[in-house]
Amino acid sequence: EMDDEDCERRRMECLDEMSNLEKQFTDLKDQLYKERLSQVDAKLQEVIAGKAPEYLEPLAALQENMQIRTKVAGIYRELCLESVKNKYECEIQASRQHCESEKLLLYDTVQSELEEKIRRLEEDRHSIDITSELWNDELQSRKKRKDPFSPDKKKPVVVECLNFSRPYIVYMLQDLDILEDWTTIRKAMATLGPHRVKPEPPVKLEKHLHSARSEDGRLYYDGEWYGRGQTICIDKKDECPTSAIITTINHDEVWFKRPDGSKSKLYISQLQKGKYSIKHNHN
Repeated sequence: EMDDEDCERRRMECLDEMSNLEKQFTDLKDQLYKERLSQVDAKLQEVIAGKAPEYLEPLAALQENMQIRTKVAGIYRELCLESVKNKYECEIQASRQHCESEKLLLYDTVQSELEEKIRRLEEDRHSIDITSELWNDELQSRKKRKDPFSPDKKKPVVVECLNFSRPYIVYMLQDLDILEDWTTIRKAMATLGPHRVKPEPPVKLEKHLHSARSEDGRLYYDGEWYGRGQTICIDKKDECPTSAIITTINHDEVWFKRPDGSKSKLYISQLQKGKYSIKHNHN
């Protein structure tokens, strides 16, 4: 048991001891803060100077990663340039092939039109009968040279009429006009009465070497049927066979697409004449 004075004295001693401990703790805390701050400042200076290991190791890893990515980017750039170059060359080659194909198709089309015109002219030549006298007079009149100072005297032209017993004399007409009128009359007579006109010689039809036609959006060629989306092999004389895919089949033409993306067409008449031949490509 302690009296009040002893308790008070003991309490004051404890308070003094606690104050000393708090002061020592505060001093130690301040000292520790200053030491840590100096260490951080020293490390910062090493980082700024580029000497700190904590800075140099990640920096080396970043530089190595940068070199690898730069190398990969360079290789990718070369591959992209090579791909663009190859694509450009493919486009040029496809354009040339398409141009050559269109030129051949145009040539065949013009040739077919000219052959058709020649055939019609042959039919007109056989269906129209012009007297040799008028024809010879026209040729002689073209060969003669006229004197510019002499008056132009026209001779009467005699035209034989089929339904009259005597000829009619026509004045003030050019020989070429007479020939045109005579041609028109004979054409009209040929359409009105076939028994009045001389029988026409048989027209020689062009023989088709192959059987080809289009029915209901499909193509029949030499016993086989072809439809849209099928792969075919197109062959032409003196040329290498090419592969293509049928895109459209019309009444008189077939459109197809080549592997390079270019589109062309074939006329069914060209298949019939044997200028082109096709077959199924099972590859």
